[in-house]
Amino acid sequence: MTYAELLAKIRNYTEVDSNVFTDSILDGFILDAEERIFRDSDSDNNRKYATATIVAGQRYVNTPDVGNTETAVIRSIQIVNSDGVGQSTNRSFVEYRDTSFISEFNPTEAQGVPKYYGYWDDNEIVIAPTPNANYTMQINYILKPTGLSATNTTTYLSTNFPNGLLYASLVEAFGFLKGPADMIQFYEQKYQNALQGFNIEQMGRRRRDEYQSGSPRYSKQG
Repeated sequence: MTYAELLAKIRNYTEVDSNVFTDSILDGFILDAEERIFRDSDSDNNRKYATATIVAGQRYVNTPDVGNTETAVIRSIQIVNSDGVGQSTNRSFVEYRDTSFISEFNPTEAQGVPKYYGYWDDNEIVIAPTPNANYTMQINYILKPTGLSATNTTTYLSTNFPNGLLYASLVEAFGFLKGPADMIQFYEQKYQNALQGFNIEQMGRRRRDEYQSGSPRYSKQG
């Protein structure tokens, strides 16, 4: 489903034309719908990684930033050459800890191979011990994706979860119209049903190996 197709569907489902539902108003509905789906579903499309060189004596590291998008959640961090001899196959995970733990663990900023990290602010993490050498760090993170728009006419959601994106947008649209409560409830239930299937696909089938785990099985409701 393209951006133009989604606009047309919202107007058709609500029976409201472009004189009332201008493109800019519908853009707001779509943005709110995308934000909701982003928080409701752990989509594979949002899972990214980046590498950076951390510098000896530098305890703060910038989180990845890609264009106008932003890092929402750091999933894990690895030191790629933790033995210090440049072997890319020698990896060690850096464990997450609260910044209060890191301050207590390393009050004098002693140096060594980093073992822990914590969120310092929106743009930086703090690591401990402070690096004693330059290391390659791999940050595995969740990236907030670029949304659907007139200049970005298809997205992962519009292609792989078009019904959910439509239903979530319709919930916003009928709320804006102060429409009948039963219509809002109807599309809310349609969204929830679609979301359940999408989450099963993302977290079940796409993250399993049937050779090792067998086929996914789901309990019957009711």
